[in-house]
Amino acid sequence: MKLVVLTGIPGSGSTTVLKKTLEEVDYLHLNYGDIMTEIAVEKGLVENRDELRKLPADTQKEIQKEAGLRIKEKSESENVIVDTHCTISTPAGFLPGLPKWVLEGLNPDTFILVEAHPDEIMVRRMSDETRQRDAEKAKDIQLHQEMNRAAAMAYATLTGATVKIINNHDNHLPSTVRKMVELLK
Repeated sequence: MKLVVLTGIPGSGSTTVLKKTLEEVDYLHLNYGDIMTEIAVEKGLVENRDELRKLPADTQKEIQKEAGLRIKEKSESENVIVDTHCTISTPAGFLPGLPKWVLEGLNPDTFILVEAHPDEIMVRRMSDETRQRDAEKAKDIQLHQEMNRAAAMAYATLTGATVKIINNHDNHLPSTVRKMVELLK
């Protein structure tokens, strides 16, 4: 069975690509944050996902670690694709989305990064009325994608996983999905 980590910065289209891909492949889709929330609710620590970030850092780390182990366990009986953040852009700098203690338990086979041209991402973000996103310049979007690449290779060094970049350009969704399907088979 395969365990694949899918990531893309907001506006890259990773969620759209994943939804279309799942119509053609037999993978269990898990969202890392949802699994963390499930664990925290089971432990009586939170009532909803928004409360997770208010927990003490050590508690969040333990939940993060437990989520990785739970996902890995599911991947022993079926193919799993986990949707998460490779890096998180904060005012203080970039944070790893998959720190060492998560990677040790998760131990994925492949990292897939969905990327698009920074100008495409800017337009997508501006057009998405369902979200309140901070405005970023093209150079900041490019930097975030470059940080994701660097982080994914560091993660691969620690786990032995492969890293694949899939471009999701405007008006090319069917070919992007085909590439994802081929990779997942």
